[in-house]
Amino acid sequence: MDIILKYFPDLSSTQITQFNALGDLYKDWNSKINVISRKDMEHFYERHVLHSLGIAKVKQFSNATKVLDVGTGGGFPGIPLAILFPQSEFLLIDSIGKKIKVVQEVTRALKLSNVNARQIRAEEVSEKFDFVISRAVTKLMPFYNWINTKILKSGPGQETGILYLKGGNLEEELSELRAKKEVFDLSNYFEEDFFETKKVVYVPF
Repeated sequence: MDIILKYFPDLSSTQITQFNALGDLYKDWNSKINVISRKDMEHFYERHVLHSLGIAKVKQFSNATKVLDVGTGGGFPGIPLAILFPQSEFLLIDSIGKKIKVVQEVTRALKLSNVNARQIRAEEVSEKFDFVISRAVTKLMPFYNWINTKILKSGPGQETGILYLKGGNLEEELSELRAKKEVFDLSNYFEEDFFETKKVVYVPF
């Protein structure tokens, strides 16, 4: 938890309580339904919570921003971002029911009123959103094709688009995607070795 306060020192007491609770909640649920590798649980706050919050170093969600988390798995990056931006609305989706069950139970335990979770594929979502977020679900080009009709166009003073957490060498993937994009290195924001190759790809709409 200290690592979260290191980079986000201005959290409210409610947010600190919620972030604190995440570790035990996921330890408990992960013992029943495996949503995080056992090895990764040792580095839970760094590799899952802080990694998710990397998106917040790139873009700040304003009040009433609507966000879709595609392939959320156990709730990442959606749940940490929902704690950080309580005035924004989040829909977390995954095609695997047991993962969505974990998301729903964690959301309930944290009393996160700004999160909904559904077992559904991205193609089946009918609503439109300001941002679509995800963490390395697939290559960028197929992902873009799945979700580009779900994103509202930017308006005056309102950015919209895709915020995609990815690692490694992205040159080939980025060249395939003809759309305009910006790449942010998380090593510019977080000093831990884990973030050396981690990036946020922003595709504005």
